[in-house]
Amino acid sequence: MAETSKSAVANSILAVKQKSGKSYSQIAEETGLTNVYVAQLLRGQAQLKPETAPKLRAALPDLTDELIKEMMKPPMRFYDPNLLQEPTVYRLNEAVMHFGESIKEIINEEYGDGIMSAIDFYCSVNKVKGVDGKDRVVVTFDGKYLPYSEQKIEHMTSLPRFNEKK
Repeated sequence: MAETSKSAVANSILAVKQKSGKSYSQIAEETGLTNVYVAQLLRGQAQLKPETAPKLRAALPDLTDELIKEMMKPPMRFYDPNLLQEPTVYRLNEAVMHFGESIKEIINEEYGDGIMSAIDFYCSVNKVKGVDGKDRVVVTFDGKYLPYSEQKIEHMTSLPRFNEKK
């Protein structure tokens, strides 16, 4: 595949998904990944690992060797700021902003001074029935807890004077 833009590659991959008629959740079930991670892979926002490539190829047999090779490259992760204008994305952002301070306080209360990783992170979207029988969306963020470090000078290994043998 000649040097192609990320969007052209993603569009080719998404065309394979569309042709398959499978949902992200169906592909996730076949590959053992979360549905959101499958979407990230197919949109060029995550790197396809060698051990997962055969499972993805089995789920989407029309993926070419060239597309698989492109998916195995480390991605350039970014988002289009205009995406915030899309109603679903806007509402997700609004929910995190509205509940964010309370979520942060609970994290700190339960774990201490730290954050939830967005790198050692799992995300899924599921559909459930509410008590009223109406469909509900469940978005799960499952991130590793990372405590903030106390910044002691003797732990700063990049300063040569603290690394010299005495």
